[in-house]
Amino acid sequence: MRAPYFLRARAWACYPREEDQDHPLRGVVQRFKYGRKVSLGKPLGQVMARSCSGFFLECPLDVIVPVPLHPKRLRWRGFNQAVVLGREVGRSWRVPMDPFVLFRSRETPPQTQLSEEDRKKNVRGAFFVNPGRSVEGKALLLVDDVYTSGATVNECSRTLVRAGAKEVFVLTLARTV
Repeated sequence: MRAPYFLRARAWACYPREEDQDHPLRGVVQRFKYGRKVSLGKPLGQVMARSCSGFFLECPLDVIVPVPLHPKRLRWRGFNQAVVLGREVGRSWRVPMDPFVLFRSRETPPQTQLSEEDRKKNVRGAFFVNPGRSVEGKALLLVDDVYTSGATVNECSRTLVRAGAKEVFVLTLARTV
């Protein structure tokens, strides 16, 4: 097994990976993300920031980078949940958030029903760094809503490190276990 491209990952909370196991946080995440309840993003981002700040205290961060959606999915959903969460973390921690550092270069099927190996293949090469944004020598915090296999955040981190990022940390609202 290969080491991840990010240095450290933290989630605010965990819930069961199996869809048939009911969990209140899964319901909230699904309402936020698929039910287009954007108003949930502010309190969720604030609780992420408050609860996880100690984990990143010794990591001076330069920029918060949300995991991007493909433009087609962004149009369908109407917002990027990682941007909403990252904005709140950035406000709380006084770290700038830049939603234009990383782009999704191709549309990928949703990861939810894929195996771990298929998730890696699905996102391989799906991201690129905006040539107008330099990550050279910077410490970045990658933000997303849910960490399941880590395939998405690892591929984003790989892209950022190859573009010159000094280090990449990951913060998510939830982790499936």
